[in-house]
Amino acid sequence: MKRLAFLAAAALCFASPAATQTAAQPAEPVTVIHAGTIIAEPGRPPMRDSTIIVRGGKIAEVRAGFADIPGAEIVDLRGSTVLPGLIDMHVHLSGLEDRLQRRLQETQRDHEDEAFTALLNARKTLLAGFTTVRDLGAEPRLITALRDALASDDFAGPTVVAAGAGISGSGGHADRRNGLNRHAAAGAMTNNLCNGADDCRRAVREQIGLGAEVIKITATGGVLSNVAGGLGKQMMDDEMRAIVETARLFGRKVAAHSHGVDGINAALRAGVDSIEHGTFTNDETFRLYRQTGAYYVPTLLAPAAALADGQRGALTAAQFAKAREAAGNARLSLARAVREGVRIAFGTDSGVSPHGRNAEEFALMVDAGMTPAAAIRSATVDAATLLGRFETIGSIAPGKDADIIAVEGDPLANVRLLENVGFVMKRGRVYKSGGRSRVTG
Repeated sequence: MKRLAFLAAAALCFASPAATQTAAQPAEPVTVIHAGTIIAEPGRPPMRDSTIIVRGGKIAEVRAGFADIPGAEIVDLRGSTVLPGLIDMHVHLSGLEDRLQRRLQETQRDHEDEAFTALLNARKTLLAGFTTVRDLGAEPRLITALRDALASDDFAGPTVVAAGAGISGSGGHADRRNGLNRHAAAGAMTNNLCNGADDCRRAVREQIGLGAEVIKITATGGVLSNVAGGLGKQMMDDEMRAIVETARLFGRKVAAHSHGVDGINAALRAGVDSIEHGTFTNDETFRLYRQTGAYYVPTLLAPAAALADGQRGALTAAQFAKAREAAGNARLSLARAVREGVRIAFGTDSGVSPHGRNAEEFALMVDAGMTPAAAIRSATVDAATLLGRFETIGSIAPGKDADIIAVEGDPLANVRLLENVGFVMKRGRVYKSGGRSRVTG
């Protein structure tokens, strides 16, 4: 008996590590997607009648024909067009969508209320086919806690790249005290406010310390801040340069909320990575876009939504005046940007417009002169490149995250089909299937 025990122990000691690991850890789940059409990298020709093999949360292989793997879950999308998960580069997940209710309930809601609202908005966004978003303005701890909860895959929602609070000069667009009485203003966050270049360096470091992965600045006035100062420049040139330089030290990119042409041009000269909204432009603007290589994130859904809010009495007088000023101009700027060959990344400003309807932006982009293929590329390849994450998202290729969506029909012929996504997979997990899966024997 002792000899048998010794031999068993010896066999265990000399067992191969692979065999021991296999016994201890179950194999990763395998999903096989049969796709009638795959737009694997938008901007390149689609593939027909192909198979995507997903192991765990990654794309393992893309092969021609319809292949089966014993024991794998088969998702039948042979009648659909399969695409990479979409990316929205400008959302605000926290906050009530109804502008009037937001104002009425402002003194009754706290961060905890906003967190649950953000979780609901995140779910709507994912089920609409957007597997990654960049949140450009929220209470820092709230949005980083949401980001981390969604990253665990315990809740349904997109991957979140968080900016925390936008950096602003005192009295500017991101100063939450604007229009509040002294008691409400006393409790408003102010560590995102700065005055002078040195103070702006401090504000960047504070947001990074609170978890910001990207820095947002408010280079100009904004429609929904209760300031009757218009949409022009609100930060000094040296303040914007100091913000960009400090962000670079920490490996962060800078997104500039910009409406007025003076602020847009100053932000581009300061070296920002993207212009958000970009409502008013001139010849110098497009020269600077070409010179710097900055991206334009047009957010065409937002001006129409803000104007509609004003028309139903949901905005203050100062907000409504700016909504009327901005209406229609972003479309003109996008139309010229298309003609000038500016790099464009998809963004909606959802939160101003309703969450879950992000894909309605595509039709507006096409109406302004983009092809459907270019509009889809702006929400996949180009958005992933601006994020600095094209190695992991933005196309369907081996080694990338299994962020995959599907629609019925051909979105290259009718981009509005993306408003009704029927299949959503994020990092290998199916969140919306349409009941089209089975397991092979």
